[in-house]
Amino acid sequence: MVKISTVYEGDLHTVATHGPSGKTLATDAPVDNQGRGETFSPTDLLAAALGACMLTIMGMTARRLGIDIKGARVEVSKEMTPPPRRIGKLATEIWIPLPRSADPQGQLEHAALTCPVHRSLLAEIEKPVVFHWQE
Repeated sequence: MVKISTVYEGDLHTVATHGPSGKTLATDAPVDNQGRGETFSPTDLLAAALGACMLTIMGMTARRLGIDIKGARVEVSKEMTPPPRRIGKLATEIWIPLPRSADPQGQLEHAALTCPVHRSLLAEIEKPVVFHWQE
């Protein structure tokens, strides 16, 4: 179990603390929802978590396969729905610095699509993923 503690600092700002490491991160409401957009919003963190999770699980798979994906990157584009606000779409693009032939049986792509964050998202959220392989 990992505990994250979050404190509301006022003016739509929070600071979350990661229990095991003591590291902190701040949030602000987005400009289109009463905030100043000075840092990640809570829903931005979900988009960031999705990208980080996909790359991490791909990294674990690559390590097991004896290949290096250092330099792989992901971009997640978050779209909100009209009120009532919720995340409607998380469009993801992943760039992998290897030729597609380096991914036996599509194991890296499978790893990305089965990361815990991706699997935890509601089915109602559109989650298209595009993989870009080095040619």
